[in-house]
Amino acid sequence: MVTVQIATRRAGVPHARSFARWANAAFAGGPQLPELTIRVVGAAESRRLNRTFRGKDKPTNVLSFDGGDLAICAPVVAREAREQGKEPAAHWAHMVVHGVLHLLGYDHENDRDAVRMEARETKILAQLGMPNPYG
Repeated sequence: MVTVQIATRRAGVPHARSFARWANAAFAGGPQLPELTIRVVGAAESRRLNRTFRGKDKPTNVLSFDGGDLAICAPVVAREAREQGKEPAAHWAHMVVHGVLHLLGYDHENDRDAVRMEARETKILAQLGMPNPYG
């Protein structure tokens, strides 16, 4: 079950059904979490969470928390989509897939793991009809 919490202005934020579809695609064929909560936050909450849990004093696009929680920062995702020339929905989908893969144990701390994670992200996004976020 995917629960979506919108804790910031809704402008440009996809519908909860989209978040659930993207998350379920990332879980397909792998282990399932009984529940996933996706919280869409503003810059201040993202910065606080990033500082508290990662020691980085700035907002970030997506944070994954053990137990099945994602925090996705709406203004950071919107800015990145603009700067990278991506469709906003494609970038939102990428952030959900990326966050879910972290919950499933994927990481990108070294080149080998990054290649593995990026390949999985690209495959899932292609199945959703989204472009390669790295290409």
